[in-house]
Amino acid sequence: MAYLPIEIIKLTRPIHWIKNLSVFAALLFSGSLLDRNLFVFSFYAFIVFSIAASATYVFNDVLDAKNDKLHPTKKNRPVAANTVSPTVATSIAAILAFLSLFMANRAGDLFFALILGYLFLQLIYSLGIKNIAVADILIIASGFIIRVYAGAVVIDAHLSVWFLLCVVSTALFLASGKRRAELNFVKATKLETRKSLNHYQKELLNSYVTMFGNASWMSWALFTFFESPKASLPIWLLLAEISRTTTINKLLMITIPIVIFGIMRYQKLIFEGRSEAPEKLLLTDVSLVASVILWTLAMIFILYTGVSVAGV
Repeated sequence: MAYLPIEIIKLTRPIHWIKNLSVFAALLFSGSLLDRNLFVFSFYAFIVFSIAASATYVFNDVLDAKNDKLHPTKKNRPVAANTVSPTVATSIAAILAFLSLFMANRAGDLFFALILGYLFLQLIYSLGIKNIAVADILIIASGFIIRVYAGAVVIDAHLSVWFLLCVVSTALFLASGKRRAELNFVKATKLETRKSLNHYQKELLNSYVTMFGNASWMSWALFTFFESPKASLPIWLLLAEISRTTTINKLLMITIPIVIFGIMRYQKLIFEGRSEAPEKLLLTDVSLVASVILWTLAMIFILYTGVSVAGV
């Protein structure tokens, strides 16, 4: 049976690669975004992680094909739609996994260990952890955390404990939001798409989303308070002279309102049941896209226009 290239591409879910942009976090926060060599290292890490992630998506699709056939959108995935056989899909998953490990090994032992750990966690997730309440959320969140620290490892950058707290909180927020949206779908369609959802109550997931949403913006606020770089650009020095409230060693705190808006917007989408696929929301929801762009521009302006970054 001949397979169309488009089906193979769909199988690897390239749209999900947007999650892997988090490997650039260390590059941005360390003040090295304009360093050509380090950018190449980070981009290499992005490619490796994208290949590894695709391997896990393909393998998971093979195992979930039966349930995906009942889902209104997942039924169009190549394995569920019978446009790619499970045998071929499994072979592709194995090739991608070994390719990612081969490439990761060239970037250093620690980076290789992180990719291997990611693949292992996703393997046990697909084989059964995804059916265990709470543990499934922790595994999903761990994927985001590993991405960020893989990006730090590949450029040998230091990330502060405050940033670690922020990453953990945000990862748990996204993971619990994903489960909350899936629960909405189950309640509306009466279709059992995931066994772990039988052990979640709406109120419990609501509390998770609220708790981790609050932890996300508060940990970001703490990070900006303790880790803001010192400034030398005249406009910051002038503002500091005008008022003590605009002191130049707390510049990153300017981004707190943007972060709060982004979390509030995403939380609204969660309770509307639209966060089952966060990668699509980050590409299609105008308000979220605008907040991400504004936050990124603010970060670049603050970190790269007359500031001294000691490394965060």
